[in-house]
Amino acid sequence: MTEKSSAAGGDLPASLEAAWGLRDRPAKGPKPGLSLERIVAAAVRVAAAEGLGAVSMGRVAKELGASTMSLYRYVSAKDELYVLMQETAFGPPEPLSALESGAGWREALAEWASAQRNRFHAHLWLLRIPVGGPPATPNSLAWWEQGLQALEGSGLDEGDKISVVLLVSNFVRSEAVLMADLTAAVAARGVSPEDVMASYERTLRRLVDPARHPGISRLLESGVFTEPDDPDYEFTFGMERLLDGVEALVRRTAEGSRAPGGDVKSA
Repeated sequence: MTEKSSAAGGDLPASLEAAWGLRDRPAKGPKPGLSLERIVAAAVRVAAAEGLGAVSMGRVAKELGASTMSLYRYVSAKDELYVLMQETAFGPPEPLSALESGAGWREALAEWASAQRNRFHAHLWLLRIPVGGPPATPNSLAWWEQGLQALEGSGLDEGDKISVVLLVSNFVRSEAVLMADLTAAVAARGVSPEDVMASYERTLRRLVDPARHPGISRLLESGVFTEPDDPDYEFTFGMERLLDGVEALVRRTAEGSRAPGGDVKSA
């Protein structure tokens, strides 16, 4: 561990030390030009081309024309490599225009959520990396900070702010996973999304009994399955409903702060 790492407080996992640049690096690698940055960039290329499951120390070494053992001088394990890949691919957040224009917390939070979704869609393999804990790398903390900044002026206390940030982040990730899985399933069948939905509707009409499934029957008769599909509709709908709920919490908090004694009123 470097002197900087020891001074910073010690007990960081190796992956976090690497992400924060707190670890000693070999003065000279076994292969000239090999570096942590090149290793992570090669791993990202493999994930983008072949999926996260293809990423291994051996496969990355082959991509670099190096020996597998030489990578371990820079990266201690595949889990550490995952953390660094995620940090590199997701990157830091761009400034929120809603914050810069003073548009308000709701617009800022919606913009923040959409920016996260765009990063996931640009690197779908990121969604396959297990969540190993709360944000702790430089870029993940920067995104966390920006989410909290989006809620400045909302009147929420710090505990509610972080709960809202977690709620929105979980929704973004869940929706991105669902859309990625559906897109992959459609691509695997080699037909258009419209053909898949038409086939699904025909299947439901064969299986659904109006007496047992009255809700699904009404759904089929409504023609929803044949309507043009907007790929962003479910995300926009879900975010608006989430923000409606946060807005209700903001109003309730404001009312409570004006109540005698400062107690929050019941809804």
